[in-house]
Amino acid sequence: MGSEGTVPASEASDGPSCVTVHVTGFKKFHGVSENPTETIVCNLQEYMNKNGMPKGLVLGSCHVLETAGQGAVAPLYQTLQSAIPSSEDSNPCDSGKVIWVHFGVNSGATKFAIENRAVNEATFRCPDEMGWKPQTALPVEEITNALAKKGFEVMTSDDAGRFVCNYVYYHSLRFAEKNGTKSLFVHVPLFLTIDEETQMQFAASLLEVLASLL
Repeated sequence: MGSEGTVPASEASDGPSCVTVHVTGFKKFHGVSENPTETIVCNLQEYMNKNGMPKGLVLGSCHVLETAGQGAVAPLYQTLQSAIPSSEDSNPCDSGKVIWVHFGVNSGATKFAIENRAVNEATFRCPDEMGWKPQTALPVEEITNALAKKGFEVMTSDDAGRFVCNYVYYHSLRFAEKNGTKSLFVHVPLFLTIDEETQMQFAASLLEVLASLL
């Protein structure tokens, strides 16, 4: 598992086309005193630099959000907007492809879960008034299969829960649709279930898969 086929970070932006991935995680919340996604996101840049950045990928930013609706969404929109390249930006990715990868924890999970969609609701299950169900444009099954082949216990999921994870994913998918970017949410287990090193390998492998698919 891990970083097969990677290159040094200094070479990651070589070539005419690459993908910029921005990553978020969450802080602690009720019942989870140590959120593994905060550790993953805070250590990801150093981990990728040490183990090699996948060719064609640039790690744009790593942010940790508050595990609260308004507390997370306000800075979420600020960070989402900051990733939209302007004509004055010197972006090494000529293709301008941008992906947001959001990590959240499912304390009862035993596998990693690639979330397929989010639901437009705060307290009940319901699509929006026009019947729209926010869904990622990324090939979830293909991503999941690629990660499974690397030896990870991973599954697809159609239910991101009814807490802040789903709330953030919904807003990110709406923003992505309006701004021509892509968004993906991934649930991870606690470190007690899958250890930190394996989860770091999983995060690195996910970025590698995304770089290879787009």
